[in-house]
Amino acid sequence: MTLQQQSTSEAESYRPLVPEAQVKEITELRRALGELGGEEGEQTVPFLGLTLRVPASVMTPCPVSPMLGGAVFAEVKPGDRVLDMGTGSGSLALIAAKKGAEVLAVDLNPDAVAAVRVNAELNQVGDRVEARESDVFAAVEGRFDLIVFNPPFQWFAAADYADVAGTDAGYRALTRFFREARDHLTEDGRMVLFFSTMGDVAYFEKLVADGGFTHKRVFTTTQPVLDVAVDFTVHRLS
Repeated sequence: MTLQQQSTSEAESYRPLVPEAQVKEITELRRALGELGGEEGEQTVPFLGLTLRVPASVMTPCPVSPMLGGAVFAEVKPGDRVLDMGTGSGSLALIAAKKGAEVLAVDLNPDAVAAVRVNAELNQVGDRVEARESDVFAAVEGRFDLIVFNPPFQWFAAADYADVAGTDAGYRALTRFFREARDHLTEDGRMVLFFSTMGDVAYFEKLVADGGFTHKRVFTTTQPVLDVAVDFTVHRLS
């Protein structure tokens, strides 16, 4: 699915499971963040010992991203076959590769795929990271020991490719991910996912339960986003 096919009607027809007061807070937070605008031009940023070059059309790791990066590093075993879904700049893919995994990193955004290739070479793991455009599992074959996914938290229609990292119209991609993920896991495969109260946590947890996964909350932190206290949680599923 191209960005132009992101459906406004899907976003408008979605009915959140969180209380209406939280929906209003999430909607207002999205509006306020949108008014701030994004970064202009490519940035070079450090991330857990890596150096990342991040174009303006790709999300830069945020202050809570190291929490997810640390969880991925702790979970990866040398020799694992790892899928990094929605890879962005490739930070999690590179962490897995640095620990000795073979990694497939996929993203809907072609600029993200290009950034992963640059960053893999820059961090000396180009031989262990393959980057590929994919709409969820559309271009993914085979099974993986570990799937990592930092999904868009919100359900609104994306305005541009940079926005795709933060919002997923009607949770179409997230729903499809949970429907298809088990078919891409090895027998003892596991997943590490990130989610926050910037989105519909109740729907996320419903997808986990409906999928029949064993679920553990690895770590939770509360951080301010503008003036709103937001919970960020790393989830381990198997």
